[in-house]
Amino acid sequence: MDDSNHVRKLDALDRRILRVVQRQGNVSQAELAEKVSTSPASCWRRLKALEDDGILRETVRLVDPVKVGKGLDVLCQVRMKSHAVDARGQFEKFALAHDKVMECYSMSGEWDYLVRVIVLDVREYEEFLMRELLAQESVATSASHFALKRVKSTTEIPV
Repeated sequence: MDDSNHVRKLDALDRRILRVVQRQGNVSQAELAEKVSTSPASCWRRLKALEDDGILRETVRLVDPVKVGKGLDVLCQVRMKSHAVDARGQFEKFALAHDKVMECYSMSGEWDYLVRVIVLDVREYEEFLMRELLAQESVATSASHFALKRVKSTTEIPV
């Protein structure tokens, strides 16, 4: 049986742990135990179980895109020429491998994919679009939407 979609029942302590580590990924074990009102040993066991169940994935540090010269967010809708498994697989392989592609969603509705691209400016996006994305054999067309302002951006899942 495939366990990849199994939803684990979370209790109040699990939820407190998840809320803290989503906001502060580098919190020490002792500080985490104190923040969630449990013993360090109990906290460690819970954290380990959440990791083993795949609920907690890798720990990362978030980079401010503007401060590293990547301040332009573009949402690009993509329509495929074909919905064949090979064509979609080829496009998804491209998206997974490209460092400018921050997110890629297979969509229902009029467009096949929604791709979030992050670049320095419009010139860099145009080059990416014309020379790389639209050069994909399976891509028929695209529509680009430029973000004027990031109102909300979070990685925190409500638990």
